[in-house]
Amino acid sequence: MHTVAVLALDGVVPFDLAAPIDAFRWARLPDGREAYRVRVCSPSPSGEVSAGAFTVRTPYGLEALAEVDTIILPGVEDPPDPLPAGVAEALRDAAAKGTRIASVCVGAFLFAATGLLDGLRVTTHWIAARDLAERYPKVTVDPNVLYVDNGQFLTSAGAAAALDMCLHMVRNDHGSAVAAQTARMSVVPLEREGGQAQFIVHDLPPAPAGATLEPLLAWLEDNCAGGDVTLDQIAERAGMSTRTLNRRFREQTGTTPLQWLHRARVRRAQHLLETTAYPVEHIAAQAGFGSPTAFRERFRRVVGTSPQGYRRAFRSGAGAPRAGAGAGAGAGAGARAGGGGARAVKII
Repeated sequence: MHTVAVLALDGVVPFDLAAPIDAFRWARLPDGREAYRVRVCSPSPSGEVSAGAFTVRTPYGLEALAEVDTIILPGVEDPPDPLPAGVAEALRDAAAKGTRIASVCVGAFLFAATGLLDGLRVTTHWIAARDLAERYPKVTVDPNVLYVDNGQFLTSAGAAAALDMCLHMVRNDHGSAVAAQTARMSVVPLEREGGQAQFIVHDLPPAPAGATLEPLLAWLEDNCAGGDVTLDQIAERAGMSTRTLNRRFREQTGTTPLQWLHRARVRRAQHLLETTAYPVEHIAAQAGFGSPTAFRERFRRVVGTSPQGYRRAFRSGAGAPRAGAGAGAGAGAGARAGGGGARAVKII
């Protein structure tokens, strides 16, 4: 039987700890036998580990990591660096034996601290992605995917992405039928449409307070629904040449005028998809895109999923105007991808 060790450090995030335990315990082989044996371990001599609102007593210590097939690293509230005594060594020893190791959410910080992820593409919760990249510059952080599979080493994004990664591992270990039944028992889809990017709030790059472009950015946001807004028109509005506009824009916002405009239109489209029942073709026009095709392509590029996929995930429903009801469009909204031998599932 395949044995999984879930390593709990002090401050472990309860969901990150419980999700892989439940996912693997739900897995059953075609003859009804359990597919996995799950052990919860910790480096604590007493076995007690704080989990925020409660304390966990783990039955196994670090020595158990030498005898398992897979190790899961849940996130902790404040990832330590360096790791507690013996943890990095135990993980590196396990990796040298070929043990599969996977992290959940900010457990990627623990994983990266071992050096095992150096040179690899990884992910974590989108809100912690920049911090992970800065703290561990030898890893390449992709904040737009649910999980990344590098073969022996896997990393997942926040919260529910742990289930996506665990189901992926079940499918690799025992096939699609076992994984599909595990997903049904967990009441989650075997594969979700999109990726982590759809959950990110795509704020428009702001100009510094008092910057000369502030009035222009306000005008752009108010007028981005105009499908015929061109770079020349923006430059004319700003009273400068297109070359100067591009330079000033990048200096003050870190992007170009047209990229900023596209992002503003996508935000407007997200707002309409969340709050109305308008068809996609109508939203494409209301958001300022030249055609539904251009809208779908740009939306997927920025958000990582289709407009319909985004609507299914985020439509509020209650009080949403129906197509033709005449809601205003002026208010802005407050798959798999390979690389470097890694396999990533993109959700938005």
